[in-house]
Amino acid sequence: MHAAFIGLGSLGRAMAGRLVETGVDLTVWNRTADKALGLAASVAESPTEAAVGTDLVVLCLADSDAVRSVLNDGGLLKACAGKLIIDTTTNHYRDVLAFHDDVTAAGGAYLECPVAGSVVPASQGALTLIAGGSEENLNRARPLLDLLGRCVFHFAKPGDATRMKLVNNLALGGIMATLAEAVEIGEAAGLDRAALLDVLAEGGGKSLVLGAKKQKLLDREWSPHFAVDTIAKDLAYVLELAGESGLAAPMGAAAGDMFREASEAGLGDRDFSAVAEAARRRRSVEPPGS
Repeated sequence: MHAAFIGLGSLGRAMAGRLVETGVDLTVWNRTADKALGLAASVAESPTEAAVGTDLVVLCLADSDAVRSVLNDGGLLKACAGKLIIDTTTNHYRDVLAFHDDVTAAGGAYLECPVAGSVVPASQGALTLIAGGSEENLNRARPLLDLLGRCVFHFAKPGDATRMKLVNNLALGGIMATLAEAVEIGEAAGLDRAALLDVLAEGGGKSLVLGAKKQKLLDREWSPHFAVDTIAKDLAYVLELAGESGLAAPMGAAAGDMFREASEAGLGDRDFSAVAEAARRRRSVEPPGS
């Protein structure tokens, strides 16, 4: 199988590596070319060049602005006739509808397919894939998707998969923010961090999130698997979605504030578990009772 892969951030690099390891002949492009170093794949000079000779093009980009840039400024839209664009970016729920329309109008096919999971499950082919679009496009993408994930959910109506991913990330961000707050309150009360995390992991905090982030919280090691800025962006999108439905979403708003604070504290490119570091820094500078 030959495919193109565009976007080699932390998640994209892990996904591309998984495809290479499973035998996919991959051509990659990233705005910063050195992100492809060490990856056994051909490196293209542009998104358009990456798509030459294949009818499968995977996008894994930061946000809808980046997708729009690749499609328009990068020329992919003009070169997508006959190709299937598999967009794993977590897009804005309105923008993704435009991408469906634009790619289809250009003679290509578009499958929105945001993923749940980060670097470790991506490298193991254990992502959860949330696909949106026609059954035909899903079946066309299946040979590649089955290499990346163990579970594929399908939403036929364009935009629904992206809405689902945003709702999922509302839960993800809320759980992580609550865990960070619990750890910092526990430590402020004199509890040992390791013991605190052990109890949370078997008690009220038991979750996939804590299972994945327990060691980072223990070591205060914030190398990025899923960045603070990324979850902050997703929470902003889902809060906008909630507002359109007439919902206030106070828990989501509180989590959004915490991640925005972490970003403003210079932790935007760190793992989203670093929201605990922002809470620790705040605790260290605020006098008791303030």
